[in-house]
Amino acid sequence: MSLTKAECLKLYEGMARARNFEQQVVDNFGSGLVYGFVHPGIGEEAIPAGVCANLEQKDYLCTYHRGHNHMLLKGLDSKKMFAEICGKVTGYNRGKGGSQHISNLDMGVIGSNGIVGAGQLLAVGPAIASRIKGTDEVSVVFFGDGASNEGAFHESLNFVSAQKLPVVYVLLNNLYAISTKQQEATNVTDLADRAQGYGIPGVVVDGNDVFAVYDAAKEAVERARCGEGPTLIECKTYRWTGHFVGDACLYRTKEELEAWKAKDPLLTARNKLIADGMATAEELDAIDKAAEAEMLEAVKFAEDSPFPENKEALEGVYTDIIEEDR
Repeated sequence: MSLTKAECLKLYEGMARARNFEQQVVDNFGSGLVYGFVHPGIGEEAIPAGVCANLEQKDYLCTYHRGHNHMLLKGLDSKKMFAEICGKVTGYNRGKGGSQHISNLDMGVIGSNGIVGAGQLLAVGPAIASRIKGTDEVSVVFFGDGASNEGAFHESLNFVSAQKLPVVYVLLNNLYAISTKQQEATNVTDLADRAQGYGIPGVVVDGNDVFAVYDAAKEAVERARCGEGPTLIECKTYRWTGHFVGDACLYRTKEELEAWKAKDPLLTARNKLIADGMATAEELDAIDKAAEAEMLEAVKFAEDSPFPENKEALEGVYTDIIEEDR
């Protein structure tokens, strides 16, 4: 393993924080604290951990409805994240964004999006800006296998490949687009093969192996930052929950779920780190406990925070443009 011990522990910490954050979202859904639909990413933690470890604050991130962990590991504060999901005024968007529309430009988080495939187009904007300014920011977009069948996917991929823009496409293939199996909607096994049609690298990795994801993302980010254009990374993974909390999951078997749970990305990383002498069980246990404590504090922060006042419903909706600014 080429990574240092500190780097390995940081990757594990990212997954532990992501797992505990999402578990708190699930546990508090329906209790009167978390409102609206939420789409957890439990089981997919290795992907945002491996990708975001290669990003800098100046880089940009777009994600989709299952994007809590992506934004958390890009650098957003867990307390403000949880408050936003709960509709509280102390959230990043004063409670108006909720689970699917959190954003914070100071950290390069353009935001999550409830429209399937929309993030693939939105990620192109910052990449164009980087080109115009002559800077080296990289734009990363996370999306699911279902979004790769949208026209937005092909349009954006065609454009950024032609222009060699600094975009990294991270496709989380969890085998289901809501309840539709991948093989029922596509005629290819590896969705990354679609990159060949646009003359760019298409890489397939085990999305439950944080070290494999890290290596693939490192190469893609470096390639984009050096002006060599986009990369499509397909991460094979599986969501442990349904499409949303409350989904009965009648479209998959219990045996399939248990088989994927046996490939738990945290357990996989734990076993490898201990076997390779990079960490002790006690060190990893301490990381787990710290992550749990952090997310419990985030829940408490959200509980203690007020809702926006009624008058705020009309604030921050439009930008007033005066004549001098036209």
